[in-house]
Amino acid sequence: MLPSISVVIPAKNEQGNIGKLVKEIHDSLKVYPQFEIVITDDGSTDNTVQEALDAAQECGCDLQIVSHEKSCGQSTAVLTAVKHAKGEWIITSDADGQNDPSDMPSMLELAAQVKKPHFCIAGYRAKRLDTAWVRFQSKVANTIRHALLGDGVPDSGCGLKVIPKATYLRLPFFDHMHRFLPALIKSLDGEIVVHQVAHRDREAGTSNYNAWNRAWVGIVDLLGVIWLQRRTKNPMVKAVSSVNSK
Repeated sequence: MLPSISVVIPAKNEQGNIGKLVKEIHDSLKVYPQFEIVITDDGSTDNTVQEALDAAQECGCDLQIVSHEKSCGQSTAVLTAVKHAKGEWIITSDADGQNDPSDMPSMLELAAQVKKPHFCIAGYRAKRLDTAWVRFQSKVANTIRHALLGDGVPDSGCGLKVIPKATYLRLPFFDHMHRFLPALIKSLDGEIVVHQVAHRDREAGTSNYNAWNRAWVGIVDLLGVIWLQRRTKNPMVKAVSSVNSK
């Protein structure tokens, strides 16, 4: 039996997308007895919260919404949702509907096969529907990141990932950390599994979280992750000896 599951979603002004997404996630995961959706409303000024609540009420889905007083950015919004999540495993997803929830069950099946306590099932959008310019910038960013970090992931920016909650909360937090999750988890001697997923067109609104998707903007963060990688120690415990005097 799989552990309990929380789908965490950072959302900012996603009216027109979030309601449909909640229903699609419910349809994809309703066979799992213990799952919920946790949305961080990251300073939305539209009807995002009410649309999500109405959709969850309509389909009978367990939902938490944690609202930030003002926008704090995607990485902070994800961490807020993870901290409030009840599930043992976390599925991360973007709020714009471009990630397809029908990919989630196959990713959970892969997660169930992992033997290590720390892992990341990382989505890979082989056929992206973004503009040629966005795809080019993403390819440059992924090439640089992979060359320097060696995380083995061709598409670190894909929002769909499965990670144990305990693993996520062990990671060092910094802005834009969500772009480096596979590398950070690999530093914990975690297992990284890449899984091809679908990519869909955005149906409403425009992206609110797109600033990092440029190689040069993330250089400082990239250097910081390299620093963390080189200083992370994972000792192998040979034995534990003890004396119990009682």
